[in-house]
Amino acid sequence: MTQPSAPKAVSLPRGPLMVDLDGVALDAAERNLLRDPAVGAVILFARNCVSAAQVAELCREIHALRDPPLLIGIDQEGGRVQRLRQGVTRFPPQRALGRLAEAEGIESAIAMARDWGRLLAAELRELGIDLDFTPCVDIDWGVSEVIGDRALSERPEWVAQLAGALWSGLQEQGLAGVAKHFPGHGAVTADSHTSLPEDLRPWPLLQADLQPFRALIAAGIPAIMPAHCLYPAVDPRDPAGFSQRWLQGILREELGFQGIIVSDDLVMAGAAVIGDMAARVQTALSAGAELLLVCNDRSAVEEALTVLHRHRLPQPRLEALQGRPAASVLRPAARDAIRARLARL
Repeated sequence: MTQPSAPKAVSLPRGPLMVDLDGVALDAAERNLLRDPAVGAVILFARNCVSAAQVAELCREIHALRDPPLLIGIDQEGGRVQRLRQGVTRFPPQRALGRLAEAEGIESAIAMARDWGRLLAAELRELGIDLDFTPCVDIDWGVSEVIGDRALSERPEWVAQLAGALWSGLQEQGLAGVAKHFPGHGAVTADSHTSLPEDLRPWPLLQADLQPFRALIAAGIPAIMPAHCLYPAVDPRDPAGFSQRWLQGILREELGFQGIIVSDDLVMAGAAVIGDMAARVQTALSAGAELLLVCNDRSAVEEALTVLHRHRLPQPRLEALQGRPAASVLRPAARDAIRARLARL
């Protein structure tokens, strides 16, 4: 019996919404969702990642739905934040790079950070993943548990150097990176997943947190994710991800960032101060975000779709976030050598 052919990819430009999935394979409802013109990308969580082989098949199915293909992203930092764990390298927390700098010097840690990025990107690109929400460039000011050992260091200049090296490794292997959480989440105790953190420091003290973003912008990082945190010294009303002062006045004009601004999840409690989902979508877009995450709440996704379809759909500039072929092949022996060094961190 002849097998039915796969459905032809729908020709649609990518929309501004990044959504999640329920399980390890697509169901009919999710296929319909991913063909909505307002959707442009998919984010994978741990519940979607049983093994490398399964993730590769899921990515193939997602990419086959549309032309150009939907983007596929993941949070694969290392340590606590590594959604896929089976069939790929288990990376330590990124703070391990800062500890290496303390023990052996910053140049040794920079070399390790670049190889970390190369190996991480080579593995994810082989599976079909386009972008990784890394590096996390929040400074470890010793107060944020949700950041904690995700921070590279408490020294801003080291964070800038290590993050830049990690990004160079990602770039070499064709994986897009997203620097987060602008302008810095490391000096607040609250977790923006559950409340709205407020960073009460004056503008001069906030400058240190911007140092890694300046360095990554100069290095060509294609995307930056702002924090759902309030910084009253700069904008007493809107969290950074909804603030024209932060996103246009500082990130775009002062720092010169021309890449893609990717919102943090609009379902998070830190976004609730803006209002309902319609208000969050409209305010984030007005402030300058081009790719909007709405995750772990299908009714919120439906609300976001409704408000987006009321108006002419934005056409975000997402081409820079699509995965690319590696500039050079990372051979098995080189991968094993990097893994051996990672195991000693």
